[in-house]
Amino acid sequence: MSAIPTTPGAAAAQRPQARTRAGTTEAAWVRYTLIGIALVFMVLFLILPLAAVFTEALRKGGGAYLEGLREPDAWAAIRLTLLTAAISVPLNLVFGVAAAWAIAKYEFRGKAFLTTLVDLPFSVSPVVAGLMYVLVFGAQGWFGPWLAAHDIKIIFAVPGIVLATVFVTFPFIARELIPLMQAQGSDEEQAAIVLGATGWQTFWHVTLPNIKWGLMYGVILCNARAMGEFGAVSVVSGHIRGQTNTVPLHVEILYNEYQSVAAFAVASLLALLALVTLVIKSIVEWRHERERRLSAELPPEAPLSAGPATPAAGALR
Repeated sequence: MSAIPTTPGAAAAQRPQARTRAGTTEAAWVRYTLIGIALVFMVLFLILPLAAVFTEALRKGGGAYLEGLREPDAWAAIRLTLLTAAISVPLNLVFGVAAAWAIAKYEFRGKAFLTTLVDLPFSVSPVVAGLMYVLVFGAQGWFGPWLAAHDIKIIFAVPGIVLATVFVTFPFIARELIPLMQAQGSDEEQAAIVLGATGWQTFWHVTLPNIKWGLMYGVILCNARAMGEFGAVSVVSGHIRGQTNTVPLHVEILYNEYQSVAAFAVASLLALLALVTLVIKSIVEWRHERERRLSAELPPEAPLSAGPATPAAGALR
């Protein structure tokens, strides 16, 4: 026999709970349908294309795969891609933190305009961005004659590739940090300053620990986009083989020349980069969620008794 509530209060406590479960739980067929649609979408648009890349890359065996990666032009493209990311990501890191700090922590004239500029690369096609740099720094551009007179090469050279990559990637870090900083407010920074901390101490010991997970997430996305950018870099690079071709451009050239195995072999490097990015992203999210749960489980007096771990106290050290 099933248990029957012995008091009216117990029965009343169970009835609202049952109604709440019924009101917030979808039917089983709805859940299974949504899960099935999501799985079909992932298989068709994510897993199958990814498997096709590695299948085509290894179609003629591991020797042909390694041969496609060992050619000098492939290594030149890989080195240029890494160099471009190594320059553009730190630049966007500095800009993103500064822009997010200014927009989230201060009120000033032109704040809405600055926020619009941060979102500009999201609304402008990368090809248009590359053409803008050609218009400014090209041979017939605004500064083209002066650059030519001083033997400075920007377009069809590494500086142009870096500039185009910086443009298309600079919103990622700022856009990750702006809502995070706005949600956190400035109470802890103000408390640290009242206790005698300088601006740099406040930033390093109060602001940076609070935004570290969002900052890492933004850097991961920025780096992935910098290595995989095609449109803007294609316009400003000139497609000089072995000199101004990044990995995506080198893949296009190989595919157009019907070197499919070599093209997919190099493309597999970008696929591996995407997988590594997803793994790192998942680790960052897991660490952030774990830290958030541990902070929520602490008693209210624990942060006050932590000594140097207290943000304001740490800022003074």
